Amino acid sequence: MTAAADASEAAELLAAVPASRRVALVDPRFVGHVHALRLGLTDPRFAAAAIPGALTAQPEARPALLRALRRAVVAVGAGSPVAPPGAEPVTEDRTVPGRLAVALDAEGTPVQRPELGSLTAAVPTGPEERVAARAAVDAVDDEAVRLRSAVKAHDGFFTTFFISPYSRYIARWCARRGLTPNQVTTASLITALIAAGSAATGTRGGYIAAGVLLLLSFVLDCTDGQLARYSLQYSTMGAWLDATFDRAKEYAYYAGLALGAARGGDDVWVLALGAMVLQACRHVVDFSFNEANHDAVSNTSPTAALSDKLDSVGWTVWLRRMIVLPIGERWAMIAVLTAVTTPRVVFYALLVGCALAACYTTAGRLLRSLTRKAQRTDRAAGALADLADSGPLAEGVAAVLRRPGGGFTAPFLAFAGAAVLVAAALFAPYGSWLTVGAAVLYAVISGLAVSRPLKGALDWLVPPVFRAAEYCTVLVLAARSDVPHAVPAAFGLVSAVAYHHYDTVYRIRGGTGAPPRWLVRTIGGHEGRTLAVTVLAALLTSGSGFTTALTALAAAVALVVLVESIRFWVSSSAPAVHDEGELA
Repeated sequence: MTAAADASEAAELLAAVPASRRVALVDPRFVGHVHALRLGLTDPRFAAAAIPGALTAQPEARPALLRALRRAVVAVGAGSPVAPPGAEPVTEDRTVPGRLAVALDAEGTPVQRPELGSLTAAVPTGPEERVAARAAVDAVDDEAVRLRSAVKAHDGFFTTFFISPYSRYIARWCARRGLTPNQVTTASLITALIAAGSAATGTRGGYIAAGVLLLLSFVLDCTDGQLARYSLQYSTMGAWLDATFDRAKEYAYYAGLALGAARGGDDVWVLALGAMVLQACRHVVDFSFNEANHDAVSNTSPTAALSDKLDSVGWTVWLRRMIVLPIGERWAMIAVLTAVTTPRVVFYALLVGCALAACYTTAGRLLRSLTRKAQRTDRAAGALADLADSGPLAEGVAAVLRRPGGGFTAPFLAFAGAAVLVAAALFAPYGSWLTVGAAVLYAVISGLAVSRPLKGALDWLVPPVFRAAEYCTVLVLAARSDVPHAVPAAFGLVSAVAYHHYDTVYRIRGGTGAPPRWLVRTIGGHEGRTLAVTVLAALLTSGSGFTTALTALAAAVALVVLVESIRFWVSSSAPAVHDEGELA
Protein backbone atom coordinates (compact mmCIF):
# COMPACT_ATOMS: atom_id res chain seq x y z
CA MET A 1 0.00 0.00 0.00
CA THR A 2 1.35 3.40 -1.03
CA ALA A 3 -0.01 6.81 -0.02
CA ALA A 4 -0.41 9.53 -2.63
CA ALA A 5 -0.49 13.22 -1.73
CA ASP A 6 -2.81 14.18 -4.59
CA ALA A 7 -4.40 12.97 -7.83
CA SER A 8 -1.29 13.76 -9.85
CA GLU A 9 0.90 11.57 -7.64
CA ALA A 10 -1.78 8.85 -7.64
CA ALA A 11 -1.72 8.82 -11.46
CA GLU A 12 2.07 8.47 -11.46
CA LEU A 13 1.97 5.62 -8.92
CA LEU A 14 -0.77 3.86 -10.88
CA ALA A 15 1.17 4.10 -14.15
CA ALA A 16 4.20 2.51 -12.46
CA VAL A 17 2.31 -0.61 -11.36
CA PRO A 18 2.81 -3.60 -13.74
CA ALA A 19 -0.05 -3.81 -16.23
CA SER A 20 -0.94 -7.38 -15.19
CA ARG A 21 -1.83 -6.44 -11.61
CA ARG A 22 -5.05 -5.27 -10.01
CA VAL A 23 -4.95 -1.81 -8.41
CA ALA A 24 -7.14 -0.09 -5.83
CA LEU A 25 -7.68 3.50 -4.72
CA VAL A 26 -8.93 4.08 -1.16
CA ASP A 27 -9.69 7.43 0.41
CA PRO A 28 -7.45 7.84 3.50
CA ARG A 29 -10.50 8.95 5.52
CA PHE A 30 -12.29 5.63 4.88
CA VAL A 31 -14.07 4.05 7.86
CA GLY A 32 -15.77 0.68 7.47
CA HIS A 33 -15.74 -3.06 7.90
CA VAL A 34 -12.89 -5.13 6.56
CA HIS A 35 -15.35 -7.39 4.76
CA ALA A 36 -16.85 -4.36 3.00
CA LEU A 37 -13.39 -3.72 1.54
CA ARG A 38 -13.10 -7.40 0.58
CA LEU A 39 -16.40 -7.26 -1.28
CA GLY A 40 -15.46 -4.05 -3.03
CA LEU A 41 -11.81 -4.66 -3.81
CA THR A 42 -11.06 -8.39 -4.11
CA ASP A 43 -13.90 -10.04 -6.05
CA PRO A 44 -12.22 -11.43 -9.22
CA ARG A 45 -15.40 -11.57 -11.30
CA PHE A 46 -15.60 -7.88 -12.16
CA ALA A 47 -13.26 -5.67 -14.16
CA ALA A 48 -13.99 -2.71 -11.89
CA ALA A 49 -15.82 -2.38 -8.58
CA ALA A 50 -16.45 0.33 -6.03
CA ILE A 51 -17.83 0.97 -2.57
CA PRO A 52 -18.05 4.39 -0.90
CA GLY A 53 -14.51 5.69 -0.67
CA ALA A 54 -12.80 2.85 -2.55
CA LEU A 55 -12.36 1.72 -6.16
CA THR A 56 -10.56 -1.22 -7.76
CA ALA A 57 -9.67 -2.07 -11.35
CA GLN A 58 -8.52 -5.32 -12.91
CA PRO A 59 -5.87 -5.18 -15.69
CA GLU A 60 -8.52 -4.85 -18.42
CA ALA A 61 -9.99 -1.75 -16.71
CA ARG A 62 -6.65 -0.19 -15.81
CA PRO A 63 -6.31 1.99 -18.99
CA ALA A 64 -9.77 3.51 -18.45
CA LEU A 65 -8.96 4.20 -14.79
CA LEU A 66 -5.66 5.87 -15.70
CA ARG A 67 -7.39 8.07 -18.28
CA ALA A 68 -10.03 9.09 -15.73
CA LEU A 69 -7.38 9.82 -13.13
CA ARG A 70 -5.39 11.99 -15.54
CA ARG A 71 -8.57 13.88 -16.40
CA ALA A 72 -9.00 14.41 -12.68
CA VAL A 73 -5.55 16.00 -12.49
CA VAL A 74 -6.50 18.45 -15.27
CA ALA A 75 -9.97 19.01 -13.77
CA VAL A 76 -8.58 19.95 -10.38
CA GLY A 77 -6.55 22.70 -11.97
CA ALA A 78 -9.46 23.89 -14.12
CA GLY A 79 -12.12 23.58 -11.43
CA SER A 80 -14.03 21.05 -13.56
CA PRO A 81 -15.75 17.83 -12.50
CA VAL A 82 -13.85 14.55 -12.84
CA ALA A 83 -16.49 12.81 -14.94
CA PRO A 84 -16.73 13.52 -18.68
CA PRO A 85 -19.27 16.16 -19.77
CA GLY A 86 -22.82 14.80 -19.78
CA ALA A 87 -22.09 11.89 -17.42
CA GLU A 88 -24.97 11.07 -15.14
CA PRO A 89 -23.94 10.56 -11.48
CA VAL A 90 -24.80 7.07 -10.28
CA THR A 91 -23.53 7.43 -6.74
CA GLU A 92 -23.64 9.85 -3.84
CA ASP A 93 -19.95 9.15 -3.18
CA ARG A 94 -18.19 12.49 -3.72
CA THR A 95 -14.71 11.18 -2.91
CA VAL A 96 -12.07 10.87 -5.62
CA PRO A 97 -12.63 7.06 -5.92
CA GLY A 98 -16.38 7.64 -6.13
CA ARG A 99 -16.07 10.29 -8.82
CA LEU A 100 -13.63 8.11 -10.76
CA ALA A 101 -16.20 5.28 -10.64
CA VAL A 102 -18.74 7.62 -12.24
CA ALA A 103 -16.19 8.47 -14.91
CA LEU A 104 -15.52 4.79 -15.66
CA ASP A 105 -19.25 4.08 -16.00
CA ALA A 106 -19.64 7.05 -18.34
CA GLU A 107 -16.75 5.85 -20.49
CA GLY A 108 -18.31 2.40 -20.90
CA THR A 109 -16.42 0.42 -18.26
CA PRO A 110 -19.10 -1.04 -15.96
CA VAL A 111 -18.36 -0.63 -12.26
CA GLN A 112 -19.79 -3.27 -9.93
CA ARG A 113 -21.21 -1.89 -6.69
CA PRO A 114 -21.75 -4.82 -4.31
CA GLU A 115 -24.62 -4.84 -1.86
CA LEU A 116 -23.18 -4.25 1.60
CA GLY A 117 -26.32 -4.82 3.66
CA SER A 118 -25.53 -4.08 7.31
CA LEU A 119 -21.83 -3.53 6.61
CA THR A 120 -20.46 -0.01 6.85
CA ALA A 121 -18.35 1.78 4.24
CA ALA A 122 -18.15 5.54 4.64
CA VAL A 123 -15.89 8.55 4.25
CA PRO A 124 -16.75 10.93 7.09
CA THR A 125 -16.04 14.61 6.49
CA GLY A 126 -16.10 15.74 10.12
CA PRO A 127 -15.52 14.50 13.69
CA GLU A 128 -19.20 13.80 14.37
CA GLU A 129 -19.59 11.74 11.20
CA ARG A 130 -16.41 9.82 12.01
CA VAL A 131 -17.69 8.94 15.50
CA ALA A 132 -21.02 7.81 14.03
CA ALA A 133 -19.26 5.69 11.39
CA ARG A 134 -17.05 4.00 13.97
CA ALA A 135 -20.10 3.30 16.14
CA ALA A 136 -21.80 1.69 13.14
CA VAL A 137 -18.73 -0.50 12.57
CA ASP A 138 -18.65 -1.57 16.23
CA ALA A 139 -22.38 -2.40 16.17
CA VAL A 140 -22.07 -5.12 13.50
CA ASP A 141 -20.04 -8.32 13.80
CA ASP A 142 -18.01 -8.36 10.59
CA GLU A 143 -17.20 -12.08 10.80
CA ALA A 144 -20.82 -13.09 11.48
CA VAL A 145 -21.93 -11.18 8.40
CA ARG A 146 -19.19 -12.81 6.35
CA LEU A 147 -20.27 -16.29 7.49
CA ARG A 148 -23.93 -15.57 6.82
CA SER A 149 -23.14 -14.19 3.38
CA ALA A 150 -21.26 -17.37 2.50
CA VAL A 151 -24.53 -19.33 2.39
CA LYS A 152 -26.22 -19.39 -1.00
CA ALA A 153 -29.51 -17.55 -1.30
CA HIS A 154 -32.71 -19.49 -1.98
CA ASP A 155 -31.35 -22.96 -1.30
CA GLY A 156 -33.37 -26.11 -0.68
CA PHE A 157 -34.94 -27.07 2.66
CA PHE A 158 -32.53 -29.91 3.45
CA THR A 159 -29.47 -27.85 2.55
CA THR A 160 -30.66 -24.78 4.44
CA PHE A 161 -31.56 -26.50 7.69
CA PHE A 162 -29.42 -29.65 7.77
CA ILE A 163 -26.18 -28.73 5.97
CA SER A 164 -25.49 -24.99 5.88
CA PRO A 165 -25.70 -24.40 9.68
CA TYR A 166 -22.36 -26.20 10.06
CA SER A 167 -20.87 -26.39 6.55
CA ARG A 168 -20.20 -22.64 6.65
CA TYR A 169 -17.83 -23.24 9.57
CA ILE A 170 -16.09 -25.97 7.58
CA ALA A 171 -15.70 -23.39 4.79
CA ARG A 172 -14.10 -20.95 7.22
CA TRP A 173 -11.80 -23.69 8.52
CA CYS A 174 -10.71 -24.41 4.95
CA ALA A 175 -10.15 -20.71 4.21
CA ARG A 176 -7.94 -20.25 7.26
CA ARG A 177 -5.77 -23.17 6.13
CA GLY A 178 -5.35 -21.91 2.60
CA LEU A 179 -7.53 -24.52 0.91
CA THR A 180 -9.21 -23.49 -2.33
CA PRO A 181 -12.78 -24.17 -3.49
CA ASN A 182 -11.42 -26.32 -6.33
CA GLN A 183 -9.62 -28.56 -3.83
CA VAL A 184 -12.82 -28.98 -1.82
CA THR A 185 -14.77 -29.71 -5.03
CA THR A 186 -12.24 -32.39 -5.94
CA ALA A 187 -12.49 -33.86 -2.43
CA SER A 188 -16.27 -34.03 -2.87
CA LEU A 189 -15.85 -35.91 -6.16
CA ILE A 190 -13.36 -38.37 -4.65
CA THR A 191 -15.69 -39.00 -1.70
CA ALA A 192 -18.62 -39.65 -4.04
CA LEU A 193 -16.54 -42.04 -6.16
CA ILE A 194 -15.57 -43.95 -3.00
CA ALA A 195 -19.27 -44.03 -2.11
CA ALA A 196 -20.04 -45.48 -5.55
CA GLY A 197 -17.32 -48.08 -5.04
CA SER A 198 -18.80 -48.99 -1.64
CA ALA A 199 -22.24 -49.42 -3.22
CA ALA A 200 -20.72 -51.60 -5.93
CA THR A 201 -19.69 -54.17 -3.29
CA GLY A 202 -23.31 -55.25 -3.02
CA THR A 203 -23.06 -55.83 0.75
CA ARG A 204 -25.17 -54.24 3.48
CA GLY A 205 -22.06 -52.77 5.05
CA GLY A 206 -21.07 -51.36 1.68
CA TYR A 207 -24.51 -49.81 1.21
CA ILE A 208 -24.42 -48.18 4.66
CA ALA A 209 -20.94 -46.80 4.01
CA ALA A 210 -22.09 -45.57 0.59
CA GLY A 211 -25.01 -43.67 2.11
CA VAL A 212 -22.82 -42.01 4.73
CA LEU A 213 -20.13 -41.11 2.19
CA LEU A 214 -22.69 -39.70 -0.25
CA LEU A 215 -23.97 -37.35 2.45
CA LEU A 216 -20.40 -36.36 3.30
CA SER A 217 -19.78 -35.67 -0.38
CA PHE A 218 -22.81 -33.41 -0.42
CA VAL A 219 -21.58 -31.53 2.63
CA LEU A 220 -18.31 -30.88 0.79
CA ASP A 221 -20.29 -29.93 -2.31
CA CYS A 222 -22.02 -27.19 -0.29
CA THR A 223 -18.76 -26.21 1.38
CA ASP A 224 -16.93 -25.44 -1.87
CA GLY A 225 -19.43 -22.77 -2.89
CA GLN A 226 -19.52 -21.34 0.63
CA LEU A 227 -15.73 -21.23 0.67
CA ALA A 228 -15.77 -19.38 -2.67
CA ARG A 229 -18.21 -16.79 -1.29
CA TYR A 230 -16.46 -16.55 2.09
CA SER A 231 -13.02 -15.96 0.60
CA LEU A 232 -14.17 -14.49 -2.75
CA GLN A 233 -12.21 -17.14 -4.66
CA TYR A 234 -14.35 -17.27 -7.79
CA SER A 235 -12.88 -18.71 -10.97
CA THR A 236 -13.88 -19.99 -14.37
CA MET A 237 -12.29 -23.34 -13.61
CA GLY A 238 -14.20 -23.53 -10.33
CA ALA A 239 -17.54 -22.92 -12.02
CA TRP A 240 -16.83 -25.65 -14.56
CA LEU A 241 -15.61 -28.16 -11.97
CA ASP A 242 -18.60 -27.53 -9.71
CA ALA A 243 -21.11 -28.04 -12.52
CA THR A 244 -19.31 -31.00 -14.07
CA PHE A 245 -18.51 -32.92 -10.91
CA ASP A 246 -22.12 -32.81 -9.68
CA ARG A 247 -23.18 -34.79 -12.74
CA ALA A 248 -20.16 -37.11 -12.57
CA LYS A 249 -20.87 -37.90 -8.91
CA GLU A 250 -24.54 -38.67 -9.46
CA TYR A 251 -23.99 -40.83 -12.53
CA ALA A 252 -21.09 -42.69 -10.93
CA TYR A 253 -23.25 -43.42 -7.90
CA TYR A 254 -26.07 -44.77 -10.08
CA ALA A 255 -23.56 -47.04 -11.77
CA GLY A 256 -22.23 -48.17 -8.39
CA LEU A 257 -25.72 -49.08 -7.23
CA ALA A 258 -26.36 -51.01 -10.44
CA LEU A 259 -23.09 -52.93 -10.05
CA GLY A 260 -23.89 -53.70 -6.42
CA ALA A 261 -27.34 -54.98 -7.34
CA ALA A 262 -25.83 -57.19 -10.05
CA ARG A 263 -23.60 -58.81 -7.43
CA GLY A 264 -26.76 -59.79 -5.61
CA GLY A 265 -28.38 -61.16 -8.75
CA ASP A 266 -30.64 -58.17 -9.49
CA ASP A 267 -30.25 -56.35 -12.82
CA VAL A 268 -31.29 -52.70 -12.36
CA TRP A 269 -29.25 -51.11 -15.14
CA VAL A 270 -32.44 -50.13 -17.01
CA LEU A 271 -33.70 -48.36 -13.90
CA ALA A 272 -30.33 -46.62 -13.42
CA LEU A 273 -30.29 -45.39 -17.00
CA GLY A 274 -33.96 -44.39 -16.75
CA ALA A 275 -33.23 -42.32 -13.63
CA MET A 276 -30.34 -40.59 -15.40
CA VAL A 277 -32.46 -39.86 -18.49
CA LEU A 278 -35.31 -38.45 -16.41
CA GLN A 279 -33.03 -36.25 -14.34
CA ALA A 280 -31.17 -34.92 -17.40
CA CYS A 281 -34.43 -34.12 -19.21
CA ARG A 282 -35.72 -32.30 -16.12
CA HIS A 283 -32.65 -30.11 -16.15
CA VAL A 284 -33.00 -29.35 -19.86
CA VAL A 285 -36.59 -28.20 -19.25
CA ASP A 286 -35.30 -25.80 -16.59
CA PHE A 287 -32.41 -24.54 -18.72
CA SER A 288 -34.49 -24.06 -21.87
CA PHE A 289 -37.30 -22.23 -20.10
CA ASN A 290 -34.90 -19.91 -18.33
CA GLU A 291 -32.92 -19.13 -21.47
CA ALA A 292 -36.10 -18.42 -23.41
CA ASN A 293 -37.54 -16.03 -20.83
CA HIS A 294 -34.87 -14.33 -18.75
CA ASP A 295 -34.48 -11.37 -21.13
CA ALA A 296 -37.93 -11.46 -22.75
CA VAL A 297 -39.93 -8.23 -23.11
CA SER A 298 -43.31 -7.95 -21.32
CA ASN A 299 -42.38 -11.06 -19.41
CA THR A 300 -45.29 -11.20 -16.95
CA SER A 301 -48.26 -13.51 -16.46
CA PRO A 302 -51.04 -14.23 -13.95
CA THR A 303 -49.31 -17.52 -13.14
CA ALA A 304 -46.09 -15.73 -12.27
CA ALA A 305 -48.01 -13.26 -10.11
CA LEU A 306 -49.66 -16.17 -8.24
CA SER A 307 -46.26 -17.77 -7.74
CA ASP A 308 -44.90 -14.53 -6.28
CA LYS A 309 -47.91 -14.31 -3.97
CA LEU A 310 -47.34 -17.86 -2.74
CA ASP A 311 -43.71 -17.00 -2.05
CA SER A 312 -44.92 -14.42 0.46
CA VAL A 313 -46.33 -17.24 2.62
CA GLY A 314 -43.41 -18.81 4.47
CA TRP A 315 -44.37 -22.49 4.54
CA THR A 316 -45.34 -22.59 0.85
CA VAL A 317 -41.84 -21.47 -0.13
CA TRP A 318 -40.22 -24.49 1.52
CA LEU A 319 -42.94 -26.87 0.31
CA ARG A 320 -42.48 -25.76 -3.29
CA ARG A 321 -38.71 -26.05 -3.03
CA MET A 322 -39.02 -29.59 -1.67
CA ILE A 323 -41.54 -30.67 -4.32
CA VAL A 324 -39.02 -30.07 -7.11
CA LEU A 325 -36.63 -32.52 -5.39
CA PRO A 326 -33.46 -30.39 -5.58
CA ILE A 327 -30.05 -31.96 -5.21
CA GLY A 328 -30.02 -31.81 -1.40
CA GLU A 329 -33.34 -33.58 -0.96
CA ARG A 330 -32.53 -35.99 -3.77
CA TRP A 331 -29.15 -37.01 -2.39
CA ALA A 332 -30.52 -37.31 1.16
CA MET A 333 -33.25 -39.64 -0.11
CA ILE A 334 -30.77 -41.71 -2.12
CA ALA A 335 -28.33 -41.95 0.80
CA VAL A 336 -30.93 -43.04 3.36
CA LEU A 337 -32.60 -45.54 1.04
CA THR A 338 -29.23 -46.99 0.02
CA ALA A 339 -28.38 -47.65 3.66
CA VAL A 340 -31.67 -49.29 4.63
CA THR A 341 -33.14 -50.82 1.44
CA THR A 342 -31.95 -52.17 -1.91
CA PRO A 343 -30.77 -50.48 -5.13
CA ARG A 344 -34.04 -51.40 -6.84
CA VAL A 345 -36.03 -49.54 -4.18
CA VAL A 346 -33.66 -46.57 -4.48
CA PHE A 347 -34.26 -46.31 -8.21
CA TYR A 348 -38.03 -46.79 -7.90
CA ALA A 349 -38.19 -43.95 -5.37
CA LEU A 350 -35.92 -41.80 -7.51
CA LEU A 351 -37.99 -42.37 -10.64
CA VAL A 352 -41.28 -41.64 -8.88
CA GLY A 353 -39.94 -38.57 -7.09
CA CYS A 354 -38.27 -37.10 -10.17
CA ALA A 355 -41.33 -37.83 -12.32
CA LEU A 356 -43.62 -35.97 -9.90
CA ALA A 357 -41.15 -33.09 -9.69
CA ALA A 358 -40.89 -32.97 -13.48
CA CYS A 359 -44.69 -32.88 -13.86
CA TYR A 360 -44.99 -30.07 -11.30
CA THR A 361 -42.26 -27.85 -12.73
CA THR A 362 -43.17 -28.46 -16.38
CA ALA A 363 -46.87 -27.78 -15.76
CA GLY A 364 -45.99 -24.49 -14.08
CA ARG A 365 -43.74 -23.47 -16.95
CA LEU A 366 -46.40 -24.36 -19.50
CA LEU A 367 -49.00 -22.25 -17.68
CA ARG A 368 -46.61 -19.31 -17.47
CA SER A 369 -45.76 -19.58 -21.16
CA LEU A 370 -49.40 -19.77 -22.28
CA THR A 371 -50.59 -16.87 -20.10
CA ARG A 372 -47.78 -14.37 -20.71
CA LYS A 373 -47.36 -12.16 -23.76
CA ALA A 374 -43.59 -12.24 -23.81
CA GLN A 375 -41.60 -11.15 -26.86
CA ARG A 376 -38.49 -13.29 -27.02
CA THR A 377 -35.19 -11.89 -28.19
CA ASP A 378 -32.80 -13.02 -30.89
CA ARG A 379 -30.34 -13.97 -28.12
CA ALA A 380 -32.93 -16.28 -26.55
CA ALA A 381 -33.74 -17.86 -29.92
CA GLY A 382 -30.03 -18.42 -30.52
CA ALA A 383 -29.60 -20.04 -27.11
CA LEU A 384 -32.50 -22.42 -27.78
CA ALA A 385 -31.03 -23.31 -31.16
CA ASP A 386 -27.72 -24.11 -29.46
CA LEU A 387 -29.48 -26.20 -26.80
CA ALA A 388 -31.30 -28.10 -29.56
CA ASP A 389 -27.88 -29.56 -30.56
CA SER A 390 -28.85 -30.05 -34.20
CA GLY A 391 -26.27 -31.83 -36.36
CA PRO A 392 -25.55 -31.80 -40.10
CA LEU A 393 -28.65 -33.82 -41.05
CA ALA A 394 -31.06 -31.41 -39.36
CA GLU A 395 -29.06 -28.44 -40.63
CA GLY A 396 -29.32 -29.76 -44.20
CA VAL A 397 -33.08 -30.12 -43.90
CA ALA A 398 -33.43 -26.64 -42.37
CA ALA A 399 -31.43 -25.17 -45.26
CA VAL A 400 -33.92 -26.36 -47.90
CA LEU A 401 -37.25 -26.58 -46.05
CA ARG A 402 -39.08 -24.11 -43.81
CA ARG A 403 -41.81 -24.90 -41.34
CA PRO A 404 -44.85 -22.58 -41.16
CA GLY A 405 -44.18 -19.62 -38.90
CA GLY A 406 -46.03 -18.75 -35.71
CA GLY A 407 -48.18 -20.83 -33.43
CA PHE A 408 -46.92 -24.02 -31.83
CA THR A 409 -45.52 -25.64 -34.98
CA ALA A 410 -41.97 -26.07 -33.64
CA PRO A 411 -42.86 -28.00 -30.44
CA PHE A 412 -45.60 -29.90 -32.32
CA LEU A 413 -43.12 -31.09 -34.94
CA ALA A 414 -40.57 -31.99 -32.26
CA PHE A 415 -43.17 -34.00 -30.33
CA ALA A 416 -44.42 -35.73 -33.48
CA GLY A 417 -40.93 -36.76 -34.59
CA ALA A 418 -39.99 -37.94 -31.09
CA ALA A 419 -43.23 -39.93 -30.73
CA VAL A 420 -42.70 -41.73 -34.04
CA LEU A 421 -39.10 -42.55 -33.16
CA VAL A 422 -39.70 -43.81 -29.62
CA ALA A 423 -42.82 -45.75 -30.69
CA ALA A 424 -40.81 -47.52 -33.40
CA ALA A 425 -38.07 -48.36 -30.92
CA LEU A 426 -40.66 -49.74 -28.49
CA PHE A 427 -43.04 -51.64 -30.76
CA ALA A 428 -41.25 -52.51 -34.01
CA PRO A 429 -39.43 -55.87 -33.96
CA TYR A 430 -35.97 -55.40 -32.48
CA GLY A 431 -33.43 -54.89 -35.26
CA SER A 432 -36.14 -53.85 -37.74
CA TRP A 433 -35.24 -51.34 -40.41
CA LEU A 434 -38.58 -49.68 -39.64
CA THR A 435 -36.84 -48.15 -36.63
CA VAL A 436 -34.10 -46.84 -38.91
CA GLY A 437 -36.77 -45.35 -41.16
CA ALA A 438 -38.35 -43.71 -38.12
CA ALA A 439 -34.95 -42.25 -37.21
CA VAL A 440 -34.58 -40.83 -40.73
CA LEU A 441 -38.07 -39.30 -40.47
CA TYR A 442 -37.12 -37.91 -37.04
CA ALA A 443 -34.03 -36.25 -38.53
CA VAL A 444 -36.17 -34.59 -41.23
CA ILE A 445 -38.85 -33.43 -38.79
CA SER A 446 -36.31 -32.16 -36.26
CA GLY A 447 -34.67 -30.12 -39.02
CA LEU A 448 -38.05 -28.62 -39.88
CA ALA A 449 -38.66 -27.77 -36.22
CA VAL A 450 -35.53 -25.61 -36.01
CA SER A 451 -35.74 -24.16 -39.53
CA ARG A 452 -37.06 -20.87 -38.14
CA PRO A 453 -35.96 -18.95 -35.01
CA LEU A 454 -37.42 -20.49 -31.85
CA LYS A 455 -39.37 -17.48 -30.58
CA GLY A 456 -42.79 -19.03 -30.01
CA ALA A 457 -44.47 -19.26 -26.61
CA LEU A 458 -43.69 -22.97 -26.26
CA ASP A 459 -40.60 -23.24 -28.43
CA TRP A 460 -38.47 -23.75 -25.29
CA LEU A 461 -39.92 -27.31 -25.28
CA VAL A 462 -37.97 -28.23 -28.42
CA PRO A 463 -34.56 -28.94 -26.76
CA PRO A 464 -35.98 -31.14 -23.94
CA VAL A 465 -38.08 -33.09 -26.44
CA PHE A 466 -34.98 -33.75 -28.53
CA ARG A 467 -33.10 -34.87 -25.39
CA ALA A 468 -35.91 -37.22 -24.41
CA ALA A 469 -36.11 -38.67 -27.93
CA GLU A 470 -32.39 -39.41 -28.16
CA TYR A 471 -31.89 -40.73 -24.62
CA CYS A 472 -35.06 -42.83 -24.60
CA THR A 473 -34.27 -44.38 -27.99
CA VAL A 474 -30.85 -45.47 -26.76
CA LEU A 475 -32.39 -46.82 -23.55
CA VAL A 476 -35.18 -48.75 -25.28
CA LEU A 477 -32.99 -50.31 -27.96
CA ALA A 478 -30.37 -51.39 -25.43
CA ALA A 479 -33.01 -52.83 -23.09
CA ARG A 480 -34.73 -54.74 -25.90
CA SER A 481 -31.55 -56.10 -27.43
CA ASP A 482 -31.05 -58.89 -24.87
CA VAL A 483 -27.35 -58.51 -25.63
CA PRO A 484 -25.13 -58.92 -22.54
CA HIS A 485 -23.98 -55.59 -21.09
CA ALA A 486 -25.77 -53.53 -23.75
CA VAL A 487 -27.56 -51.39 -21.15
CA PRO A 488 -24.36 -50.56 -19.22
CA ALA A 489 -22.81 -49.57 -22.57
CA ALA A 490 -25.85 -47.41 -23.30
CA PHE A 491 -25.43 -45.87 -19.84
CA GLY A 492 -21.92 -44.84 -20.83
CA LEU A 493 -23.10 -43.39 -24.13
CA VAL A 494 -25.89 -41.33 -22.57
CA SER A 495 -23.46 -40.13 -19.88
CA ALA A 496 -21.03 -38.86 -22.53
CA VAL A 497 -23.77 -37.14 -24.54
CA ALA A 498 -25.36 -35.66 -21.40
CA TYR A 499 -21.99 -34.20 -20.44
CA HIS A 500 -21.89 -32.46 -23.82
CA HIS A 501 -25.36 -31.04 -23.24
CA TYR A 502 -24.54 -29.79 -19.73
CA ASP A 503 -21.32 -28.29 -21.06
CA THR A 504 -23.37 -26.40 -23.65
CA VAL A 505 -25.65 -25.04 -20.94
CA TYR A 506 -22.81 -23.74 -18.78
CA ARG A 507 -21.02 -22.13 -21.70
CA ILE A 508 -24.20 -20.24 -22.56
CA ARG A 509 -24.76 -19.27 -18.93
CA GLY A 510 -21.16 -18.06 -18.75
CA GLY A 511 -21.80 -15.69 -21.64
CA THR A 512 -19.34 -17.36 -24.03
CA GLY A 513 -21.79 -19.02 -26.39
CA ALA A 514 -22.27 -22.67 -27.27
CA PRO A 515 -19.52 -25.16 -28.20
CA PRO A 516 -18.07 -24.67 -31.70
CA ARG A 517 -20.11 -26.00 -34.58
CA TRP A 518 -17.33 -28.35 -35.67
CA LEU A 519 -17.72 -30.19 -32.36
CA VAL A 520 -21.49 -30.60 -32.77
CA ARG A 521 -21.04 -31.79 -36.34
CA THR A 522 -18.24 -34.19 -35.39
CA ILE A 523 -20.40 -35.99 -32.83
CA GLY A 524 -23.37 -35.98 -35.20
CA GLY A 525 -25.93 -33.83 -33.43
CA HIS A 526 -28.86 -35.45 -31.63
CA GLU A 527 -30.48 -36.71 -34.84
CA GLY A 528 -27.23 -38.12 -36.25
CA ARG A 529 -26.38 -40.05 -33.09
CA THR A 530 -29.92 -41.41 -32.86
CA LEU A 531 -29.81 -42.60 -36.47
CA ALA A 532 -26.40 -44.20 -35.87
CA VAL A 533 -27.70 -46.17 -32.86
CA THR A 534 -30.75 -47.44 -34.78
CA VAL A 535 -28.53 -48.54 -37.68
CA LEU A 536 -26.19 -50.36 -35.27
CA ALA A 537 -29.18 -52.11 -33.68
CA ALA A 538 -30.40 -53.22 -37.12
CA LEU A 539 -26.99 -54.47 -38.26
CA LEU A 540 -25.78 -56.10 -35.03
CA THR A 541 -28.71 -58.22 -33.95
CA SER A 542 -26.73 -61.13 -32.53
CA GLY A 543 -23.65 -61.67 -30.41
CA SER A 544 -21.96 -58.86 -28.48
CA GLY A 545 -21.47 -56.60 -31.48
CA PHE A 546 -24.13 -54.10 -30.38
CA THR A 547 -22.51 -53.72 -26.95
CA THR A 548 -19.10 -53.24 -28.53
CA ALA A 549 -20.47 -50.67 -30.97
CA LEU A 550 -22.23 -48.69 -28.22
CA THR A 551 -19.07 -48.76 -26.11
CA ALA A 552 -16.95 -47.52 -29.02
CA LEU A 553 -19.45 -44.77 -29.81
CA ALA A 554 -19.53 -43.72 -26.14
CA ALA A 555 -15.73 -43.62 -25.99
CA ALA A 556 -15.47 -41.58 -29.21
CA VAL A 557 -18.07 -39.03 -28.09
CA ALA A 558 -16.52 -38.78 -24.61
CA LEU A 559 -13.02 -38.29 -26.02
CA VAL A 560 -13.96 -35.52 -28.44
CA VAL A 561 -16.27 -33.73 -26.01
CA LEU A 562 -13.97 -33.92 -22.98
CA VAL A 563 -10.84 -32.80 -24.83
CA GLU A 564 -12.60 -29.75 -26.29
CA SER A 565 -14.38 -28.97 -23.01
CA ILE A 566 -11.20 -29.14 -20.93
CA ARG A 567 -9.33 -27.04 -23.49
CA PHE A 568 -12.06 -24.41 -23.43
CA TRP A 569 -12.54 -24.13 -19.68
CA VAL A 570 -8.84 -24.18 -18.84
CA SER A 571 -8.01 -21.44 -21.36
CA SER A 572 -11.29 -19.50 -21.29
CA SER A 573 -11.75 -16.02 -19.86
CA ALA A 574 -15.43 -16.71 -19.30
CA PRO A 575 -16.83 -15.31 -16.05
CA ALA A 576 -17.55 -17.77 -13.26
CA VAL A 577 -21.17 -18.77 -12.71
CA HIS A 578 -21.91 -18.55 -8.99
CA ASP A 579 -24.99 -17.67 -6.99
CA GLU A 580 -24.60 -14.90 -4.46
CA GLY A 581 -24.93 -15.48 -0.75
CA GLU A 582 -27.62 -13.91 1.41
CA LEU A 583 -27.37 -10.16 1.75
CA ALA A 584 -25.85 -9.09 5.03
